[in-house]
Amino acid sequence: MKRLSLLFSAVILVSGLLTACQPATSTLKIGLNVELTGSIPAVGESSQNAAELAVKEINEAGGLDIGGRKYKIELIVKDNGDKKESAETVTQELLDAGVLAMIGPNASRNAIPASEIAEAKKLIMISPWSTNPQTTLAAAGTSQHKQYVFRAAFIDDFQGTVAAKFATADLKSKKPAVLYDADSAYNTGIAQVYKQTLEESGVPVVAFEKYATGDTDFTKQLEAIQAAGADSLFLPNYYNEVPLQVKQAHTAGFTGWFVGSDSWGNLEILSQCGGDCEGAYFTTHYATDIATPKAQSFIQAYQAAYTKTPDDVAALTYDSFGLLFQALQNAGKTESQAVRDALASITAYEGVTGNMQFKGTGDPIKSAVVIQIRSGRFAYFQSANP
Repeated sequence: MKRLSLLFSAVILVSGLLTACQPATSTLKIGLNVELTGSIPAVGESSQNAAELAVKEINEAGGLDIGGRKYKIELIVKDNGDKKESAETVTQELLDAGVLAMIGPNASRNAIPASEIAEAKKLIMISPWSTNPQTTLAAAGTSQHKQYVFRAAFIDDFQGTVAAKFATADLKSKKPAVLYDADSAYNTGIAQVYKQTLEESGVPVVAFEKYATGDTDFTKQLEAIQAAGADSLFLPNYYNEVPLQVKQAHTAGFTGWFVGSDSWGNLEILSQCGGDCEGAYFTTHYATDIATPKAQSFIQAYQAAYTKTPDDVAALTYDSFGLLFQALQNAGKTESQAVRDALASITAYEGVTGNMQFKGTGDPIKSAVVIQIRSGRFAYFQSANP
């Protein structure tokens, strides 16, 4: 009996040693601060879909290898309702839940206030879709940047310049006009960059018209644009607003070019706008018809999971998780400061929306593409490099 007891103890000891040698699987919490309700629910849906796909792929592969230990990802999704106050509340709730990092919000009007809390609490934040410079800037009017806030998208300074140069160089616009939401940081910021770029190149903006969030009658502004003889109209507004604006512009007699920004990127604009948007152009982050092998793999996986083509928000959300996962692996640990430093030090990341790197700020260096709405679909037209 004594010999059997010793043998049994030895077996238990060896078993324990073997178990100890196996890499334990831990859990890592990541938050998603997203617009599931409110005025742009399609944005929230795309973002959540891509987030769940990114997490599922990691977990089904056995977890993310960080410093020799496997980590399963626990995704905590919270709806900010597309409201500033809710975006702030959700950020604090995710902090209280113990997340290492927060992906989102997407819209700049939500990302900017959320970024203030994230920076103050040293919470790593990556906004997939926010392009307004204020999201990553430490303070308005300064060149200082937040240390914990990043994005996967290019910024409006770049996008507004690309759109303006396209209007004059490719569309040969001589009398450009703008209609924008003056209550929204995103719309206002890109409209101002567009106008400034045109004027610096010697092309005057003949009409610079604004409206308030929630407005549905743009007759007065469009009549002023038409009276000014505009031959192009820049609409840096969201996909749910543009169809009505384009239809009313046609009613007012406008026959020129329509130019938009990445806020047009949701496929719902095609069904809502119909033939009225045919031939229009907009700047955005990627094009499915020139996708790289990595992008094609993502598109196929997304279509298999959700039976729809991923829009730019989905692609950028997927890239946001990819950037975070690469930073975690580069850091080799889950300590917040180490991960933040590794994220800021990424010099080469192949994303769905193209190659990108960070150089001293949370704004990635990357390219943009110009899309044309042609035959009822988004068709690649050209690329624009930084």
